Amino acid sequence: MTEVNEIIKNARSVERITTQEFAELLFENFFEMHGDRRFGDDPAIIGGVATLNGSPVTIIGTQKGRDIKENVYRNFGSPHPEGYRKSIRLMKQAEKFNRPIVTFINTSGAFCDVESEDRGIGEAIAESLLVMSQLTVPILSIFIGEGGSGGALGLAMGNKVWMMENTMYSVLSPEGFASILWKDSSRSKEAAEIMKLTPDDLLELQVIDKIIPESRRKVKLKREELISRMRQDIVEALEEMKSWNKDKIVEQRQARFRNY
Repeated sequence: MTEVNEIIKNARSVERITTQEFAELLFENFFEMHGDRRFGDDPAIIGGVATLNGSPVTIIGTQKGRDIKENVYRNFGSPHPEGYRKSIRLMKQAEKFNRPIVTFINTSGAFCDVESEDRGIGEAIAESLLVMSQLTVPILSIFIGEGGSGGALGLAMGNKVWMMENTMYSVLSPEGFASILWKDSSRSKEAAEIMKLTPDDLLELQVIDKIIPESRRKVKLKREELISRMRQDIVEALEEMKSWNKDKIVEQRQARFRNY
């Protein structure tokens, strides 16, 4: 198996640390909030308020399960429109109370069934992008697993965008790419090689700003060390962005994405 396909395998592993776990391990006093105030709650996206070194932070992220039962409940981390609208509600709340936002992304993409289409999945993602582009509080976006299409981008329009070492980010899955290009999904490994979806590829292309190591000298880091390093990195990033005025926060984020 090639390196890129090893990354894809690791990115999709059910053993990866979830948004819920990061919220509880990296931060203190995480309080989850529910519902979009329009339709209902979407378990595929979780969000709420926590503290980091005593300062309030809003946390939002896609949530997968550890087993079949939980994955069915979480819709395998593929959000419906109400998930993005819940996220929008929490982001606007964060701006109102001047809280920085940290988002965690692990999704193969938004869920595009008939019900999602009926409730406006495309509009919900577009609104999320519009809101994120205009927020006057800092946003740090971190890929912790899969990052697929607009379903991932809808939470990833940050001032800083990071990827963990064994994660992926692309316009669609390698299987989807192979199906469209060659009409043969079995060529997904070949597709993955040319899609430039690994952290190294995306750092070189300046799509992301940082890779979070998950290993040292090819030895997997212990969870405690990984969390400790990530926490320090997040603290430093948020402290840097807190020194920016509101105009700079918006201008930097918009300029960053206009480069694409």
